[in-house]
Amino acid sequence: MKGYSTKQRKTLADYLTSHRDEELTATEIAGALKSEGISLSAVYRNLASLEEEGLVQRITRAGDRKIFFRFSGADECREHIHLRCRKCGKTFHMDMGTTDLLDETVSENCGFKMDRAETVINGVCGDCGKAEQESKK
Repeated sequence: MKGYSTKQRKTLADYLTSHRDEELTATEIAGALKSEGISLSAVYRNLASLEEEGLVQRITRAGDRKIFFRFSGADECREHIHLRCRKCGKTFHMDMGTTDLLDETVSENCGFKMDRAETVINGVCGDCGKAEQESKK
């Protein structure tokens, strides 16, 4: 953490680190940290600081007015493309071989260099896909 370090900031950063593949609203984060004495305004203030440092990403979803935040400060997050399930909201890393292949293909065919840390592909995860198929039977 580059910015001014406080107990609240450290608690928030630790929480986000332990939930690094989740997209959470400030309200959800504040609710989880309420027992630590961290207010919603402190969460917003520290999220803004962490976002400026590139440790947190602000995420919006089509058709949803909520703003979500995801920790992106871990090295493995910077190297992977993220996959997000539009059904359950789970976010996970694309495996490195596929990430490298996609990155190379886009670069060669489009002359475009992706920012892996900020690239999120939306779709349906395997579990939700199976559930969807089962419900159609």
